[in-house]
Amino acid sequence: MKKYQKLLDKILKSPKIFKYSELKTLLISLGYVEQNKGKTSGSRVAFYNTKTQHIIRLHKPHPGNELKRYQINLINNELKKIYA
Repeated sequence: MKKYQKLLDKILKSPKIFKYSELKTLLISLGYVEQNKGKTSGSRVAFYNTKTQHIIRLHKPHPGNELKRYQINLINNELKKIYA
């Protein structure tokens, strides 16, 4: 099983812990590009899929690397629209 498939399966199960680095790996392997708009974007980031024109927007977690529960739920809902 490919790494991105394992990560997709993991996030769709709503884990308690999912790291931003894992999310970035997953979304890039699904065809998303990370976009950060200029100096004023701060921790705000968007992942844009050029094929489906689907956008996922969120804040990078800080100071740690773990996504918050609401972020996991948001990403879950967005991915289920496309992949489930």
